[in-house]
Amino acid sequence: MTASPRVDTAMEALPLGALLASAVRERPSTPLHFNLERGKVSTTTGELAASGRRLARALRALGLRRGDAIAVQLPTAPETAALYLATLEIGAVLVPIVHIYGPAEVGFILRQSRARFLAVPDRWRNIDFLERVEAIGALPDLERVIVVGERALAGGITLREVEALEDSAPAVQSNAEPQPDDVCLLLYTSGTTAAPKGVQHTHRTVGAEWLIPFIDGDGPYLTPFPAGHIAGFNFLLRPFVTGTEMVFMDRWDAPLAAELVERHRVRLSGGTPFHLLGLLDAARQGGRDLSSLANFSLGGTGVTPDHVELADRAGMAGTRAYGLTEHSTVSVGWRDMPFEQRAHTDGRLQPGSEVRIVDDAERDLPLGREGDILVRGPELFIGYTDAALNAQAFTADGWFRTGDIGRLDSAGCLSITDRKKDIVIRGGENISSQEVERVLATHPAVRDVAVVAMPDVRYGEKVCAFVVPHHGWQLDLAQVQRHFAGAGVARQKTPESLFIVDDLPRTASGKVRKADLRQRFHP
Repeated sequence: MTASPRVDTAMEALPLGALLASAVRERPSTPLHFNLERGKVSTTTGELAASGRRLARALRALGLRRGDAIAVQLPTAPETAALYLATLEIGAVLVPIVHIYGPAEVGFILRQSRARFLAVPDRWRNIDFLERVEAIGALPDLERVIVVGERALAGGITLREVEALEDSAPAVQSNAEPQPDDVCLLLYTSGTTAAPKGVQHTHRTVGAEWLIPFIDGDGPYLTPFPAGHIAGFNFLLRPFVTGTEMVFMDRWDAPLAAELVERHRVRLSGGTPFHLLGLLDAARQGGRDLSSLANFSLGGTGVTPDHVELADRAGMAGTRAYGLTEHSTVSVGWRDMPFEQRAHTDGRLQPGSEVRIVDDAERDLPLGREGDILVRGPELFIGYTDAALNAQAFTADGWFRTGDIGRLDSAGCLSITDRKKDIVIRGGENISSQEVERVLATHPAVRDVAVVAMPDVRYGEKVCAFVVPHHGWQLDLAQVQRHFAGAGVARQKTPESLFIVDDLPRTASGKVRKADLRQRFHP
């Protein structure tokens, strides 16, 4: 089923640097408010675009060229936006990395992406990022570590020193101009595989996302998403195209979010149920005025009709949306929709997006029937970095298998009801069950292990491990958590619940029946 047709796709054929430059010339004064550990910074899209152009010249002088990969593990800040803008203008491949990833994940991403450059803060949120980089080990393709801060690694360079190279930047040759179908964005997401999957987007697929209406009205818009996440990347740069006033935080802080809504008279926001509940609790406890909020868009796992009703009772229309790193926005709820649609569906299909609901043999099912969700459209990524994953990800005629289960209704609304893919979605971040199992299996006490998603009121889901220990061995949650701390993976992947069992339920072919394990949470 296809949503309403797209209006004008001519702009999508522009490389993102040209698209952004054209849009900023029309609207150079869009306000952007950054709330950072170091204080508040307010600027405009025009000022940041100029910073991005200067930084592009400096990065060229440092040797960054079209097609080169530059990894960026930075919080949401003006410097991050300038680096993103500069990378897209040059035609290099931007590799955003979420801040929660430790040396193990970052090392994998740097090696597979063959990144020539890496940008990190020297220190942020009490994390020494330079220590993290040093813990990764040999990286044959990495030439420079650019540090936002005062310290630099041996052979590295600070961002301030990079900016000083602007005057010596070489002229850009015409054959070096980025093209619409060049890969420009490489995002790593956890999925059913043990290692993160590299999701490749082009100038054309990203431009399609930015040019489709997504925000339900005028700003200011408050976003909680980090810059390394697909939503954080889009919210950081989309306002340069749409002219939406934005309010950013470099880390989620519910009392600060409530204060920012009151101070900036924020009209629109969104996030996971974790963000909504935190915002409402903080406003109640701090006596903050949220009356300016007209809409709160909910996504991620664990969204229920109760969350939509909770937003409605607080005076803002609750809506739901569905998207993936591979296809940023599939469906969106709008505040003028009836409550039944806003609360019980994940919104209408976006213009140009197509969805099929199919059975196990991939035969189309009638409206209202539940089945596997296949999607395609102009925002759909072009494939994974590891080409071996693509055969399973796509049908022969180009439909993407989302791994989610749902149904479509006659009004063109999509409802996500379950998922096939073996992941935990904790606070909006995907965590591969296989990756957690692989780390836990290296503990000497573990003979067999299975990891599933456990429902959680605060985060939607959390990591739960079922372990069969070796005979005579003891294991508790504290030991498991110390083991994960020593493995160098993101803290969020550490099991938060542990069941010691004599055996794991299996099918006749030997596959663990994870549905039986999850049934323990829904007796």
